[in-house]
Amino acid sequence: MIRPLALAAALLPTLAQAQTDPADWDAVLEAARGQTVYWNAWGGSTTTNDFIAWVGARVAEDHGVILEHVKLTDTADAVTRVLSERQAGQDSGGAIDLIWINGANFAAMKQADLLFGPFAEDLPNWVHVADGPAVRTDFTVPTEGYESPWALAQVVFMYDSADMAPQPSMAAIADWAAQNPGRFTYPQPPDFLGLTFLKQALVELTPDPALLAQAPTDASYEVATAPLWDYLEDLTPNLWRQGRAYPATGPAQLQLIADQEIDLAISFSPGEASAAIANGQLPDTVRTFVLAGGTIGNASFVAIPYNASAPEGAMVVANFLLSPEAQLRAQDPAVLGYGTVLDMTKLPEDDAAGFAALDLGIATLPPEALGTPLPEPHPEWMTRIAEDWASRYGTAQ
Repeated sequence: MIRPLALAAALLPTLAQAQTDPADWDAVLEAARGQTVYWNAWGGSTTTNDFIAWVGARVAEDHGVILEHVKLTDTADAVTRVLSERQAGQDSGGAIDLIWINGANFAAMKQADLLFGPFAEDLPNWVHVADGPAVRTDFTVPTEGYESPWALAQVVFMYDSADMAPQPSMAAIADWAAQNPGRFTYPQPPDFLGLTFLKQALVELTPDPALLAQAPTDASYEVATAPLWDYLEDLTPNLWRQGRAYPATGPAQLQLIADQEIDLAISFSPGEASAAIANGQLPDTVRTFVLAGGTIGNASFVAIPYNASAPEGAMVVANFLLSPEAQLRAQDPAVLGYGTVLDMTKLPEDDAAGFAALDLGIATLPPEALGTPLPEPHPEWMTRIAEDWASRYGTAQ
């Protein structure tokens, strides 16, 4: 039985929602000054951490907002924290102000009504965003202004051109691995990059890709994933360490290339290889390729919990992430090498010129070579596949 107080709290707008009007930007800026924003974001990459620190310095300089990076290994931990606060009746003064989020975590928070907003399209820098499915849906779930994009991603494969050639398909990768055992691996799920490898294989191998746009049923799951498990049965013995161990993260995977233990790795950033070369993490013989049938793409977003202590400051950070200054820095391979969410035709001439002049690096494919990104499956596919993979292969250590 639901207690009347809990029911009333669920039906009423939260304090943050009642006090903040995202459309009144002057009021947002005034309220944001002096606020501390706790941004829960993946902390597994030094370059990403350095970029977030730079963002913090800039919003402090321009707007008096203090940004604290709460480094996560799993975004689900932040979702669980917000849910726990909701269950405890903490509908204001929450510990989290901003989350780097997408996919199943966004879907879970949206479904549970744990998000502040809508706010994204009221941000002043939204006028520069390249409008389209990439920023309006997140793993098939409509964003509806409850999260703001800040980077584009697409699956590429990084390879050492001194040792191998590009491969056109997932099947070709398996054939190459059979001929070159131990020279390929992927991060261990539930790491997001490991799950990305499984998704890419699923999208290519499933007999009916249309099934992936909807939440799986038991019947559709069995039909769609059977080729995936057959594929992994053949591939796994030919992986690095015969599939008995996996790198824990994407950076750990890069280190295996640098140490010449593997020749091939997956990435969700077309500029990652160039960035790693620029930073001395990878040899300059590394290049990238995409599969002939296309690769999955998506956007990275930030969202604000419903009970954030500093929703105005969080919106200021989200807006700065959409600025030409921040987007240009993020795209620079010497910094991150991320794809921009901005439309060059919507930018002032000087800003567009900065992007045009940017050297994307020797390993970065031009946009036309990347092709049109393939859509992400509905997030429930990955939830089930992650559990299934763990039961089949997750004991590998």
